[in-house]
Amino acid sequence: MLGDGTAFSTFSTDSVEGATTFYRDVLGLEVETFDAMGPMLTLHLPGGGRTLIYEKDDHAPATHTVLMFEVADVAATADALAGHGVALERLDWTDEDGIARSPEMPDTAWFKDPAGNWIGIIQSD
Repeated sequence: MLGDGTAFSTFSTDSVEGATTFYRDVLGLEVETFDAMGPMLTLHLPGGGRTLIYEKDDHAPATHTVLMFEVADVAATADALAGHGVALERLDWTDEDGIARSPEMPDTAWFKDPAGNWIGIIQSD
């Protein structure tokens, strides 16, 4: 039924302008902005996927991970993010450096976008 089409994810922000700057200039993603029922932004993700981010007046940050990036080296990527002013979240299950290291799963870390949405990086195979 739905397996023949394409899919994309969506989430809200309080500012498409702020999201554009963050995702394009800080994270280095290709973005497109447009106006359709309000300001919107399409992220072109590595591997060909896409995410639609829409501006919402009563935006509330997601309390879960809305976007996860597979990276070759979580620690090196975390350092690069820090160089752009991005701070990793320190959680009960992360090391002091903000990276969750466990034999049961790949190294993983989380940070928030300017609207407070949770973004993650996870060690690729």
